[in-house]
Amino acid sequence: MADKPSVLFVCVHNAGRSQMAAAWLTHLAGDRVEVRSAGSAPGDRVNPAAVEAMAEVGIDISEEMPKVLTTEAVRASDVCVTMGCGDTCPVFPGNRYLDWKLEDPAGQGVEAVRPIRDAIRALVEDLIAEIAPGRTA
Repeated sequence: MADKPSVLFVCVHNAGRSQMAAAWLTHLAGDRVEVRSAGSAPGDRVNPAAVEAMAEVGIDISEEMPKVLTTEAVRASDVCVTMGCGDTCPVFPGNRYLDWKLEDPAGQGVEAVRPIRDAIRALVEDLIAEIAPGRTA
């Protein structure tokens, strides 16, 4: 792994789980980790309930836009974390792949998204401890 590890979060629409995970990693690890997120079938906008849930903890993702998953993004990442995208994520030798089983927040209100947000934070904290120790808030 490079001096500055790179993590790619992938979910189907890149509108909820992967956006929250990328925001948590950026918030908690700062510039010690390069962060990307993408979707296998990106939505038109970030889930408003995810935006609201993250705003409740002081993280603004309202300006983020879903991005399409590219082979280049996967290849450039040391760790690729999938969250329900199935087999659509390309696999390259030398990359590390994790699959986080998280409920899809699509179509749910903020009350249902809060526990997903909190579960993602815990997973991100564990990931930071492994790839960029010594830098959690």
